[in-house]
Amino acid sequence: MEVDVVVVGGGAMGSAAAWQLARRGRSVVLLEQFEQGHHIGASHGATRNFNMAYAEADYLDLVTEARHLWDELAGESGRQLLDLVGLVNHGDARRLRAVRSAHAERGIESHFITASEAADRWQGMNFRGDVLVVPGSGRVRAADALVALRQAAEAHGARFEYSTPVRDIRVAGDDRAVVVTDSTEIAARRVVVTAGAWTSKLVGNLVRLPGLVVTQEQPAHFTPLDDALVWPSFNHNPDPDDPRDAYWYSPVYGMLTPGEGIKAGWHGVGPVTDPDARSFTPEPVQLDALARYVREWLPGVDPASAVPISCTYTSTANEDFVLDRFGPVVVGAGFSGHGFKFTPSVGRLLADLADGGAAPARFTARR
Repeated sequence: MEVDVVVVGGGAMGSAAAWQLARRGRSVVLLEQFEQGHHIGASHGATRNFNMAYAEADYLDLVTEARHLWDELAGESGRQLLDLVGLVNHGDARRLRAVRSAHAERGIESHFITASEAADRWQGMNFRGDVLVVPGSGRVRAADALVALRQAAEAHGARFEYSTPVRDIRVAGDDRAVVVTDSTEIAARRVVVTAGAWTSKLVGNLVRLPGLVVTQEQPAHFTPLDDALVWPSFNHNPDPDDPRDAYWYSPVYGMLTPGEGIKAGWHGVGPVTDPDARSFTPEPVQLDALARYVREWLPGVDPASAVPISCTYTSTANEDFVLDRFGPVVVGAGFSGHGFKFTPSVGRLLADLADGGAAPARFTARR
């Protein structure tokens, strides 16, 4: 078999790349090692934050584009994908001032309110300092987004094959590679690898990548005490100079997941793991600290009601993404912790790379 592009990995980023490539008229086969809708990688779950609170130009460019592409995908699929309930950012005043300045330069709507104003508005939350509110943010319906991406890609002719592990990728020239599965070999001009936690295992000996660290993370859902409370999505950074925050492991993120509760989690501090040998068991000290955080900062939920979630992060040292091409092999990796909101923009960049274009220098693997 021969096609224009094989995409390896059927999570959010691979599905977005397949959509973008197929709508350009490329013949695309996507191969995913697990069954459709599995919970073993990083793309499962009902919700993710859609947060525009970045100060860096490359990320602001991507998230602004993503806002429009999510709407395009919603139009193609007939599914609502964004709930723009607003997102509040608090805790690191210097960082938030830089974000607000970047927003002002670009005309992105955001504004500061006092802690008391925020507590009056969102009575399930506590605040200590000024709060940066981004009204055009909120949450992505992540599970629905995966379905929409597949539907849109298939409508343009892409083929998705699940339960199909890739055993090898053989480079046969600058514009040719062969992808080997248990049952067939597929030749293609480009292979786009979006394998998440399995990236280094699959292509670590084939292309030069920065260090990718895989961790097992454990956010949790907490039950609201009053269903009438209004919840924004949120990001909260500890104050390094305040001893009251000494127990924190990292920034905290969260959002309402309808039907499941308020999701809250530490950002990227779980134990390093092999994705094929995960325990799926919460780390008790971190879980206890998360419950303490909830008691102090989210008075609108029951801190004893935690239902842990197990997921993987695959991260670079500086948390920048990897988007690069090595001959016929295009790699997208390192998205964990803040990547999902950018999904359709990342898909567009991966398609550009497959077509001979370039990604921003910030995301090159050669750094």
